[in-house]
Amino acid sequence: MFNPEIESLPLEKLRRLQSERLSQLAAYVYDRVPFYRGTFDQLGLKPSTILNISDISKLPITYKNDLRDHYPFGLLAVPQEEIRRIHASSGTTGKPTVVAYTAGDLEIFAEVNARSLYAGGARPGMKIHNAYGYGLFTGGLGIHAGAEKLGLAVVPVSGGMTDRQLMLLQDFQPEVICCTPSYAQTLAEEVKKRGIGKKALNLKFGVLGAEPWTETIREDVEAGLGIVATNIYGLSEIIGPGVSQEDHEEKGSGSYIWEDHFFPEILDPETKEPLPEGADGVLVITTLTKKGMPLLRYWTNDICNLSYDKSSKRTHVKMSSIKGRADDMLIIRGVNLFPTQVEVLIRDIPELEPHYLLVVSKKGALDRVDVRVEVKSTAMELSQLEGLRTHLMQKIRNNIGLHMDVELVPRDSIPRSEGGKLSRILDLRREA
Repeated sequence: MFNPEIESLPLEKLRRLQSERLSQLAAYVYDRVPFYRGTFDQLGLKPSTILNISDISKLPITYKNDLRDHYPFGLLAVPQEEIRRIHASSGTTGKPTVVAYTAGDLEIFAEVNARSLYAGGARPGMKIHNAYGYGLFTGGLGIHAGAEKLGLAVVPVSGGMTDRQLMLLQDFQPEVICCTPSYAQTLAEEVKKRGIGKKALNLKFGVLGAEPWTETIREDVEAGLGIVATNIYGLSEIIGPGVSQEDHEEKGSGSYIWEDHFFPEILDPETKEPLPEGADGVLVITTLTKKGMPLLRYWTNDICNLSYDKSSKRTHVKMSSIKGRADDMLIIRGVNLFPTQVEVLIRDIPELEPHYLLVVSKKGALDRVDVRVEVKSTAMELSQLEGLRTHLMQKIRNNIGLHMDVELVPRDSIPRSEGGKLSRILDLRREA
């Protein structure tokens, strides 16, 4: 472990630490952030009543719109002169979401990423190929600082320019790669296409995140790049990458949330009430230690569950893989649908490529969704192609309960990731 004292802290001591920090945080935001003072007053809530971590459900939920409504700096808890870095979302749906860091916040940011990289297999003295985007996106600089704190040599490649990425992977011989899972797929595909032997690469570990992915994607990436691939999770509003991380020796059992800094809850998407351990719902996170722009009970929109694993090496809670986002969930004829559900079925059919789009449209008053997926070879007979279509349609109907039309398209006709997040949904309803 990078920080064994904290990462293996007995649960009762962890709860005491969280309780102290939550009590201090409630008073801190009430005194310093007018938005939170107003919400406390509306609820008739006094900071002095927040004494224990179990009191967290008394606190207001914070939503992304609250950040946008107070753009750019209305949620700061410190004078602007104390801010040392500002990040922002892409702002594709309006004003960007702005987040700000004090010097102390940046120390925390580096610490949680160092823990995460260590859990993912990185060790001091290794080289890390950082293909997350640098700039306003938190990924590149967040991983960069954590890698330096851990003692890695950072190759700050950023996203895109796949030819250059492959050249540097061969020439610099890094042991660790960080990027989105979909871009790792792109790199693995290009390695195979160009006949680059695995011996030409020195990669051992991949720390991948920023989008939901499946076990079948993990298998593809591990086989294609010769790595052990683990999931890193984070979001800009909380701190960036490094909120949680999967251990490379415990793959598939969930990702540790660094609970000394980020307290997680799972809430019902409709009622907003807490759900029990193991139940799927929306992940909500409180930043226990941030000073520049702390957030109470931030509604992440990510669907997952939480559980404690007593057989694990760390005491912190584990979150499951992200099942999808509450705002990406499609409701088609009363059935809840996430893209990853379809992806798992596609990957069971060897004749199909793992590249697809869900095409959402309207038929009369009803929404419908169809699947566009690449086929490995278009040299098949028409009867074979029709058999593939029918087979996938039946699998979708039997496993998900929806009728979806399937369109088979040639290889390389569906967009690939160039380093950023990849959307699997084409929504034509907005164009209707």
